[in-house]
Amino acid sequence: MNYLAHLYLADASDEFLVGSFLGDFVKGSIGDQYSREMSSGIIFHRKIDTYADAHEKTVSSRNLFSQERRRFAGIILDICYDHFLSKHWSDYSDIDLQLFIARVYDILQKHHKIFPSRLKSVLPHIISQNWLSSYLTLKGVEIILDRVSERISKKDSLKGSIADIRANYTALEANFLSFFPDLVAYAKSYALLQ
Repeated sequence: MNYLAHLYLADASDEFLVGSFLGDFVKGSIGDQYSREMSSGIIFHRKIDTYADAHEKTVSSRNLFSQERRRFAGIILDICYDHFLSKHWSDYSDIDLQLFIARVYDILQKHHKIFPSRLKSVLPHIISQNWLSSYLTLKGVEIILDRVSERISKKDSLKGSIADIRANYTALEANFLSFFPDLVAYAKSYALLQ
């Protein structure tokens, strides 16, 4: 799952939400630099990723991508699934998507001082370019994918991957619509155990 899904699933408290967002930027041991709620959010992010990666519909979706892109299918799919979450947002939330995004940006800005340097440098771009709203359109998804391709070693393997999404759009959307309720249920059951 990519940013939007992690933020949606972790909407329990501001610090928990920040921790879940940090999950992509904090690797290895969490240490004691974050509050208990933020640390729990980071762990939650990792649990969500593990569950999502192993889900049969996620595996099925990754297999739809061309062989040349298969190595990066997980990245492509995470972004693609955020597109479908944006598209079907009202099925999962009573809060308007743009209001949710504005609230998230506000929360992230309030906590930016504790962010790792890489996130501190990218956060202004996330907000000014409104990355979370970019998922709404395939053009936005294409821009995100091309932006991500600049940060990986084999740039050509990811660049232009929007073609795979377009070619398999109906199957990918069907897989998402089958998968996401399971993920929401998993997230809720995980929260109850904490």
